[in-house]
Amino acid sequence: MRRRRAQVGRTLLLAGGAAAIAVSGCQRVATAPPQAPVPTVEAPVVPEMVGARPGPARAVPLPPMQVDADVDPILHSLVSSDPALEERVAFWVDFWTSRGSGHFSRYLERMALYEGLVERELADRGLPASLKYLPIVESGYHDVAVSRVGATGLWQLMAPTAGGLGLTVNAVVDDRRDAIASTRAALDYLQEMHGLFDSWFLALAAYNAGPGRIRGIVNRNAPGRESLDDAVYMELRPHLPAETREFVPRFLAAARIARNPENFGFGRPDGIAPLSFDEVQVPDATSLDVVAWAAGVDEAVIRGLNPHYLRGFTPMGEARAVRIPAGRAAQFEVAYATIPPQERISLVEHVVARGETLGGISGRYGIRLAELQAANGNLDPRRLQVGQRLVVPVAGGRRGPAASVAAAP
Repeated sequence: MRRRRAQVGRTLLLAGGAAAIAVSGCQRVATAPPQAPVPTVEAPVVPEMVGARPGPARAVPLPPMQVDADVDPILHSLVSSDPALEERVAFWVDFWTSRGSGHFSRYLERMALYEGLVERELADRGLPASLKYLPIVESGYHDVAVSRVGATGLWQLMAPTAGGLGLTVNAVVDDRRDAIASTRAALDYLQEMHGLFDSWFLALAAYNAGPGRIRGIVNRNAPGRESLDDAVYMELRPHLPAETREFVPRFLAAARIARNPENFGFGRPDGIAPLSFDEVQVPDATSLDVVAWAAGVDEAVIRGLNPHYLRGFTPMGEARAVRIPAGRAAQFEVAYATIPPQERISLVEHVVARGETLGGISGRYGIRLAELQAANGNLDPRRLQVGQRLVVPVAGGRRGPAASVAAAP
């Protein structure tokens, strides 16, 4: 059996493709990117991987762009040094090195965890390397960040945009919280925006405000233009919404600091290992506590690697990839195969219907009322509402790690 470890910073993209192998009902996979109607298949193009044993190729929705690695088309654009823009960049540099320095220090620490992932995805697409600094201004590199309008994840994608990019967003799964899937989706979207506006500055504005809004501003204030470029962004900047006007200066300021943090009084984060995991596939709904038991680790570890499973279990009726600590896949495959299908889900979600009571729901699932209340924050039966979602513990879970289950040689 061929085993692959997904490790951001070295082997993640090598394994970044479709399904690999099946053993005892489990399947080792790497998360697929959003599906495109006619994807082109591109092998990894990371220089140090040349000569390495090839792994499954990954579908890349758009052909890679051609970008000079030594000349970043955003940071080295003439527009980036425009005095009007530089004034706002200087403001944000000053803010993040004074009042906001504590926040920015944490952004750099979180960036260290995901930086390798983002760099590899950018390299695969031939996109500007500076785009790895975009999650700093979007979320502070926080994978479960949620804005006041509902934008979520590292890249702060809105639910309709995420759905259009092939991500799942519902009450059970929110792929925007999946750093890998959301990074691929966000970069696909950025590349699409660049294709629409032929300017990275306009593409960034469209990422923030939406392409329809930016197209409308272009049509009203730069009508008849046969082509667009970065200079047009500066012409249109006074007409952009206030938040969008500040978006590019904030991005440029974040990039300036993060490229050379020592020059601004920040140290480079030490002791933060890049994201590393094995990825296995469960064939149907499985609770994360059951995954933890099979992998021989605490449930909190599994939840930390899989923040996109909102309710603590994978969806009913579909196979799904689950991440476990690196080196645990062999044990997981053996242990998981010993669990009867009816015992793989220790939690289900119940949507309260009209006329239902908490006691009736607990009786339906064969559990005590106190157990149902405890699983839902000691819910008061008198406060039950139609449409409310309850977590129901149905199998009791696996209490301890599966340390006694030996992996197959």
